[in-house]
Amino acid sequence: MHFVDSKGILTGNGGHYGMNIYRGCSHGCIYCDSRSRCYQFTHPFEDIEVKQNAPKLLEAALRSKRKKCMIGTGSMSDPYMHCEEKLRLTRRCLEIILQYGFGATILTKSDRIMQDIDLLDEINRRTKCVVQMTLTTFDDELCRIVEPNVCNTKRRIEVLWEMQKRGIPTVVWLTPILPFLNDTEENIKAILAECIRVRVKGILCFDMGLTLRDGDREYYYAALDQHFPGMKQRYIERYGNSYVLSSPKAKKLMTIFMNTCKEHGILCTPDECFGYLNEFPEQYKQMSIFDFDWEEE
Repeated sequence: MHFVDSKGILTGNGGHYGMNIYRGCSHGCIYCDSRSRCYQFTHPFEDIEVKQNAPKLLEAALRSKRKKCMIGTGSMSDPYMHCEEKLRLTRRCLEIILQYGFGATILTKSDRIMQDIDLLDEINRRTKCVVQMTLTTFDDELCRIVEPNVCNTKRRIEVLWEMQKRGIPTVVWLTPILPFLNDTEENIKAILAECIRVRVKGILCFDMGLTLRDGDREYYYAALDQHFPGMKQRYIERYGNSYVLSSPKAKKLMTIFMNTCKEHGILCTPDECFGYLNEFPEQYKQMSIFDFDWEEE
């Protein structure tokens, strides 16, 4: 872990903004696209770059904006990695978002988000907060291999349920689906059944497969060699050097996914899900004296 002073924190076009407080990750997921060389890391991926001035930059940026909108985090680096336990930069940024009346969307795989559920609840009461959770593999043993340094899928589902009990809406990222590993009807149906049970608002699934780029591909194939002997050669024979690796079962699995979501009223297209995530409520849900129950003494 090393600390830097960043020049900026927000990216976006004004309708919504994104921020990444950290660069790199300690979760160790074998398929992580953020490892790709196109992102031009100049340090080892596990040597987390900490933007120590992120709260200061965020406060300066939000103070100057008249139009409120959604602020998202987690697209490149999980905001609840192990270092957040000590540094609490994500929490400080959420406090600033609350202070200035903006909304928040958070994407994570970690149950460390529970340490901030009080703050997420308050943001959602005043404006809007959406918790996004990645779910890929329902089998605990497989989950320990493909996502080794983070809580398993069943624990993440518990977190989704705790959010639901608070009235905090949730969106699931059902991605990536790894060919010949978790691309089974049993896996997809098990995850979907839990999503229905915990009443998620939407599920993002771009395809039943994964993408591999230079940097990411080498790391993934090394993990296949370690844990699934012979699997790398199977990938090479079928996909060569392709960027998009769709499961041979993609069409059938996508049909199950789409039909299940539509049957249960769950948002299931990227347009629907991103539209919901980026939509800021037009009227603030601010408290006033009329929101309280007054009793005569």
